[in-house]
Amino acid sequence: MIYLCVKWLHILSSTVLFGTGIGTAFFMLMANLSKDVRAIAYATRTVVVADWCFTTPAVIFQPLSGLMLMHLTGVTLETGWLAAALALYVFAGACWLPVVWMQIRMKRLAAEALFGGTDLPRAYWRLNTWWIILGSLAFPAVVAIFWLMVFRPG
Repeated sequence: MIYLCVKWLHILSSTVLFGTGIGTAFFMLMANLSKDVRAIAYATRTVVVADWCFTTPAVIFQPLSGLMLMHLTGVTLETGWLAAALALYVFAGACWLPVVWMQIRMKRLAAEALFGGTDLPRAYWRLNTWWIILGSLAFPAVVAIFWLMVFRPG
């Protein structure tokens, strides 16, 4: 029974992690495409809050529940699919950590532009380019993790 509860929580938190990631990325992308400073300021503020409320706890819980599942099932890191999934998780995390900083900076820049009645500065759009690049790298890594967890090849 404990195994099924931990597995369910692991799957649930991975769904929260993926869903929040893709949802906030879409929300922020659409606001940025609008070029509307008010919409962008609102979107960046909301995305930062969502990351703290949903993404961060899921990022922390995933490896903890994964370790618990490894302990309960006897699966080790020598298992190829698990090692690959963990490597992809670390890679996605390495993309996500700078994105968190970028989103906080983008939120500040958007708020300053909104309150100052100015356009967004070039620094915002440079950060946005890197935000898109890093997100485009992390997204397929997370999709591959889901595939590895379901199919467990080799």
